Amino acid sequence: MSKKLGRSLHQPAWMMQARLVRRFLRRLRQQIRYRRFSLQGIPILFANSFPKSGTHLLTQVLQAFAEIGPAVDSGLAAVVMYEGDAGRLRSEVEIIADLKRFLPGDIGYGHVHAFPEAVKLLSSPLYATYFILRDPRDVAISHVHYVTEMEPRHAHHHLFAHELSTFEERLAATISGVAHAQPPLPSLAERLKPYLEWCKEPNVLTIRYEAFFENRPAVLQQILEQALGRGFRLSHTVEDALRVLESHIQPQRSPTFRKGGAGGWRQAFTPRHKELFKEYCPGILVELGYEKDENW
Repeated sequence: MSKKLGRSLHQPAWMMQARLVRRFLRRLRQQIRYRRFSLQGIPILFANSFPKSGTHLLTQVLQAFAEIGPAVDSGLAAVVMYEGDAGRLRSEVEIIADLKRFLPGDIGYGHVHAFPEAVKLLSSPLYATYFILRDPRDVAISHVHYVTEMEPRHAHHHLFAHELSTFEERLAATISGVAHAQPPLPSLAERLKPYLEWCKEPNVLTIRYEAFFENRPAVLQQILEQALGRGFRLSHTVEDALRVLESHIQPQRSPTFRKGGAGGWRQAFTPRHKELFKEYCPGILVELGYEKDENW
């Protein structure tokens, strides 16, 4: 699977062809392994998220499905709303075309807004879709480190690494946005809101990133049940399948893994950051269930 999310998607034609050939061979291998004429009827397993919310953690679990039944790591690039190096918002037509490139049994991932056509497709019987959610305050911290230190080709790398001089300034910018930046950086709330309708979609399983640390067995059970309920064919016992899923969780294998865990915002947020968050992201923590009210 592609290891960089949000980069420019203008890849050479030969690269796409290479990905498709590799997928064909992987699919053929799985058909032979599981004695199937085709993978028709097996759902596409798709991990969706707001960036920096635990995408790689979830995809590691989904990749394990290739070991417990007829699923295939597609190797296709992440389906993303923005070209990472240019900051261009891709069209809905482009996003749907990317999603329709997946075949039955493929495993894929991305950052897809909840616009009507995407919701219709990803909630259809063709897909077993997962949406991973993380405390937006921890997302903000992860975003700062990613853009500043890990992805020099990000559209806002120069802003974060060279124009903003401290972590405190970068975190404030992540929360409030930077209107004069090129391209402009919307506030955290503006960037997050196009994803929130996924949490209300009954055919999409919403998973909290924090639950992987608080009650992992229950989360893995939910992930497996979502796939089985959408038509996945299990070749192991449920108990063995859950052990395989568990064994694939290795956050340190992610190229963007820094620290992991939950609640890091408590050490990073100053009183000023709390004020900014409440000003620019009002009600979001309550809506998502991370706080009971705004008095945090």
